[in-house]
Amino acid sequence: MYIIIVGCGRVGSELAKLLSTEGHNVVIIDNNVESFKRLGSAFNGLTLVGSGFNLELLRQAGIEKADAFCAVTNGDNTNLVCAQVARRIFKVSKVIARVYDPQRAHIYSALGLDIISGTILFAAMLRDKIIESRFSGFLIETKELVGIEIEVKGALVGKTVQEVNIPGEFLVVAIRRFEGVILPPPETLLKEKDVLMAAVKVASLAMIKKKFNL
Repeated sequence: MYIIIVGCGRVGSELAKLLSTEGHNVVIIDNNVESFKRLGSAFNGLTLVGSGFNLELLRQAGIEKADAFCAVTNGDNTNLVCAQVARRIFKVSKVIARVYDPQRAHIYSALGLDIISGTILFAAMLRDKIIESRFSGFLIETKELVGIEIEVKGALVGKTVQEVNIPGEFLVVAIRRFEGVILPPPETLLKEKDVLMAAVKVASLAMIKKKFNL
């Protein structure tokens, strides 16, 4: 895929490195040239300095052929403007915006944008730990997804993330191991006692629970 990311902070840089490692064509835009240091020497995508809603810069980034556009700066208003430009002017089919303020999530959704609210997600994960439940709801605005944790054991040991994922229904987004949390590329081998942190489509939850004996 050809993917444009606006914002090379901690989230944007990690996303860019992950997508680049998986073989996607990645362009990342940020106002601060120093922010690109977060990408490291292994990043093989394109970096551009400037505003994520500058039309000429976006054309230079190749937005007219982009498959996806992600606005993940540290400002909700900036993310909204960037996402709207990508969706309405350049007709990018998949536009995702990061939202800090949960109260704005409904506004973004009403504009037809896919949103990720780190505040909602983190609150849901904390709630999950407090009540010791395996499941925590996130992206609550659409009620489409839940978060799930699965301990790797038995037949799961030795499988790759790609083998475990079920397109459109179940996606491993992180793995918690003894040494810390990793964002796994598809070829990552699962180890015994790994904990998979996955996103599950609500409609598929019963099937996933049965498949993994939860």
